[in-house]
Amino acid sequence: MKEGRLVIISAPSGAGKTTIVRHLLTLNLNFGFSVSATTRQPRGAEQHGKDYYFLSNEDFADRIKDDEFLEWQEVYPGCFYGTLKSEVERIFKNGQNVLFDVDVAGGSNIKKIYGDKALAVFIQPPSIKELENRLLARSTDSLEGIEGRIAKAQHELDWVHLFDVIIINDKLEDALSEAETRVRLFLDQNINMVKGFRLNNS
Repeated sequence: MKEGRLVIISAPSGAGKTTIVRHLLTLNLNFGFSVSATTRQPRGAEQHGKDYYFLSNEDFADRIKDDEFLEWQEVYPGCFYGTLKSEVERIFKNGQNVLFDVDVAGGSNIKKIYGDKALAVFIQPPSIKELENRLLARSTDSLEGIEGRIAKAQHELDWVHLFDVIIINDKLEDALSEAETRVRLFLDQNINMVKGFRLNNS
């Protein structure tokens, strides 16, 4: 059996990474989605075990002590996110490739662990102002929360050099197409081919 590979999609909050991940999951790429763990409360129709593993702060802390996380971060004060090692094991046992939807710090940490076995993709907003507009339109955060996300995004843009591919999500259709092309090439070839590949509109 061909050994599974890992594709990491990371971005500042509001840049569109989850939309791109959902698109990749609709394709015939043999992906299993790595469900992240978090201590935040569910939003809307989010389900435990499908969208996230919603854990208490105590449970999350116990899992850190037991070395159950591939990576974890305190993304906002008192709000933790992490990737359970058991998720990667579960997906590989199913004979699938692993697809991650994680924040920038988490994505860079996973890339460090798996090296060329993983493709790390950074989804970049066209500008900070456009990112702010998208967060306001999403209406899931307070103005104070949006200010915090913008400040974090400005810091995260300094991390792009740690990723294999940067996709600027200006026009969603183009971003989806480029993500699909890069990921297919990675799964079929090797990571150096993906890094050297240029689309006509790149």
